Amino acid sequence: MFKLPVVVGFDASRSSKEALRWAAGDAERRRVPLSIVHAVFTPLDYGPGLSYTESDMGRLEAEGAELLSAAKQMVLETSPDLEVTTELVREPRTPALINRSKDARLIVIGSRELGAVGRGLLGSVGSSLARHAHCPVAIVHFRASDPWHLSRPRKAVVVGVDGSDNSIPAIEIAFEEASMRAAKVIAVHSWTDDSKFLHVGDWDAVATKEEALLSASLAGSAGRYPDVTVEKIVVKNDPVRHLLDFSDDVELLVVGSHGRGGFAGMTLGSVSQKLLHSAKCPLIIAAGPA
Repeated sequence: MFKLPVVVGFDASRSSKEALRWAAGDAERRRVPLSIVHAVFTPLDYGPGLSYTESDMGRLEAEGAELLSAAKQMVLETSPDLEVTTELVREPRTPALINRSKDARLIVIGSRELGAVGRGLLGSVGSSLARHAHCPVAIVHFRASDPWHLSRPRKAVVVGVDGSDNSIPAIEIAFEEASMRAAKVIAVHSWTDDSKFLHVGDWDAVATKEEALLSASLAGSAGRYPDVTVEKIVVKNDPVRHLLDFSDDVELLVVGSHGRGGFAGMTLGSVSQKLLHSAKCPLIIAAGPA
């Protein structure tokens, strides 16, 4: 029976190695194959008086093949039973990964790429994947001054919930990941970005209503994963700050690809950009309804 793989974009950066380790662990927990993809692409003309030849491309492809071989070996040393394939592609990395997301369970990238300014490239690749990928996208952040230790048990997966249908894929992923990791789910729901724009006299009544909305949003996944403990948190404003606070000490943060209400524009707007750049743990952006 064919199983959709976890696909990881790989280069020689330290961040990419973190992403590879994380992707291998996720594939192993899901019992699906791991596909390691390395893209080789440079425009034929990339500066005054400079040109890129087929010979140069051949050299890069040879280096890429060696890189993929080393990456596969690194995975098999710790996960010898995992089915691992490698693919060298001659096209820009972002469209290559978007194309492969059509037949993937999850796309994984590191937060920094080789030879690029970390935040700028992450914003380009991460935002493009979040906007166009056909499956969930995981971004694994690497922090040189405070490295992410994948072996450290945190036993919690945080999910942002806005009460709309667009939250459902994120909630389902959060429960699935928590079940595989023997972790709890922390569901964070925000009912306004800025309370000064919401003129309500009875805040307690609103809070009660929003708590009920959060419970209703979680009910389906909670029923499918009775082994997962759930902690529900309702906040009045600033969902980004609350999610970032949690990201310092949890295994995973999950958000939807669209949003409204308190989490409006979480993936493609300013809120999502802050999470994309600043989350201190691996972040999954779930593919949601179009």
